[in-house]
This record gives sequence, C-alpha cells and structure tokens, in this order.
Amino acid sequence: MSLPRRLLLSSPALLAMPSLGRAQAAPRVRLMLDWTFQAPNAFALVARERGFFREAGVEVSVDRGQGSGAVPPALASGTHDMGYADINPAIRFLAQNTDSGLVAVAMLHDRSPLCAIVRADGPVRTPKDLEGRRLAAPEFDAGRQLFPAFAKAAGIDASKVNFLSVTPALREPMLVRREVDGVTGFVTTSALSLKSIGLDHPQQRVMMYYDHGLDLYGGALLTTRRFIQNNPEAVRRAVAALIRGFRDQLANPAAAMQVLRQAEPLIDLAQETERHQMNVQRVIVTENVRVNGLSSVDMARMQRGITAVEEAYGLQPRLQAAQLYTAEFLPPAADRRI
Repeated sequence: MSLPRRLLLSSPALLAMPSLGRAQAAPRVRLMLDWTFQAPNAFALVARERGFFREAGVEVSVDRGQGSGAVPPALASGTHDMGYADINPAIRFLAQNTDSGLVAVAMLHDRSPLCAIVRADGPVRTPKDLEGRRLAAPEFDAGRQLFPAFAKAAGIDASKVNFLSVTPALREPMLVRREVDGVTGFVTTSALSLKSIGLDHPQQRVMMYYDHGLDLYGGALLTTRRFIQNNPEAVRRAVAALIRGFRDQLANPAAAMQVLRQAEPLIDLAQETERHQMNVQRVIVTENVRVNGLSSVDMARMQRGITAVEEAYGLQPRLQAAQLYTAEFLPPAADRRI
C-alpha cells in the first residue's frame, strides 16, 4: 500500500525549530527498538538516514531490541532514554513497577497485531472452536500472555485451551505439520512465517483479537517521566522526527525498504515489503487514524485496555490511563495526518 506523497512535505513544526548554535550541542537520545530491524520499525531508520533527527535538532542513536518486553526495563534502568515497543507489555511493567514512571508519548499503532492463527482446512472456524484444542507459543509470547483477555472478550473458556510451550522457531512449523491446532502471536510475524514455510495466506484462518472484542492499542513510543523532566525538549524533538519518519514510510514504502536493507543487508526485501503492507492494513490505518491522524488516543479505550491487561496477568487494578499516556509531546495535528 502506498499512501499519497503529500505526507513527505516538510513539517512546519520541525522547520520552525530554532537552529542550534555552534557552541550548543544537540540533545542526545538513546532509542531502543522492539526487535531486529524490520519493516514495522524501519521508520526510525528512515528518520535517521533522511536527517529528520538532525533537522529537528536532536541526536538519536537507534539500537535494535530483543522484544517489546525488554524495552520497559531498559528505560527504567536508564540504559536507554526512549523506546519503541508494543504498549501492552509496557502496561504490565508499569502496573508492577509504578515507581518506574514509564509513559507513552505517542501511539503509532491504533490496533494491536495480536492474533490466533489456525489452518483454514481445519475444524476451528470461530474463537469458540479453540476449546479443546492445542495452541503452540513461547511462554513469553504476548498473544499467549493476553489470551485470557481474548478468551473473556470472545466467549472462550480459556481453561479448555491447552498451550504447548515452544521456541519461536518451532511455533509455525508445528501448525504446518498439524502437530497443533493453532498458534498465537503477532499477525505480522506468524502469518508471514507460515507463508514462508508453505502455508500461504488463503490456507490460514486469522482471528485478530481486535475483531473479537479485545480492542487494544499496539506499538508506541515510550520514555520515563524522569527523562521527560530532565530533557523535555529532547523528547519533543525526537517524537516529532520519529513521527515524520513514520509518515515518510507510509508515503513511500519502497524507499523505506531500501533504507531498511542498507541497515540490514540480509533481509528478504519482498517479505519485508509484505510485512509493511500487512502492518499498515491491519494495525496502523483505521477509520480513527484516517479522520484524526496518528496518536489520536481515546483515553476511555486506553483504560479498557489497561483493565484487560491487568486482569490477564492477575494484577490488582491500579493503573490509570493518564499515568500511562500523555499527548503533551506530540507535534501539531497537521503533522500527524496520513
């Protein structure tokens, strides 16, 4: 999917930022991504390679990550200043570590990529049919961890679903070999992995959690209130540049994939292009985003998501949406349109 090139117009907010004097160093931000360099996080590389950070007056190092769950501890410990990760592990971390001051400063994915996938030629046709079946997933898989919330929303008796703990490398092959009835995970990961080993999209039945009542947000830009207090302008500039990179990737995905290949020469360009398209269609571009732009957060919906995560992990209800998310550092609405 290629969106209009008009998104690439320079942001007035960025151009209006005062230039830094020669004696004044640009503020520095250490950014940690959710995973290895892939299409969904390529926007950060775009912002770096296209000079958007420099034009915004901020110096940002971009480090690959080890999963969304690893980002909150890195921010809390101070090894990184900002991060990009799925919001739902961050909710769990903040609920368990309220003194960490973790906070989301931009919501880039209006929907969660969490899903369950079964074979299209198998007996599972609805979420309720998962009862009595076996699903494969790593124990740390977010789709597995939040399955109780999905089950509650979709009317599934979760006690009747048996999960097998497997490594990520074994998850999709077990479904192809019919050793399990389904898998859980991110659609942008599992659906493409299944296709690559012989189970193409028409042979898959994908049950997105958001299609069955679990309306969670997805990828977000994160930091801590401590870093904000000490570096508010750095956060503001980094967010503006990253959103500019995000919009640039939406407007010209082919160019963004070339930037990605420069950073990660061994990627499968066709697969990453498809991953980008799937991410756009299933996670990023919703009616809300079309009308209101990126990071147009409904705080009541955010609170419902928090409650679902707390219940899924057996946590006491304590976290409020205002603790988790702030729109204070977003660029103007015109710079968030798609």
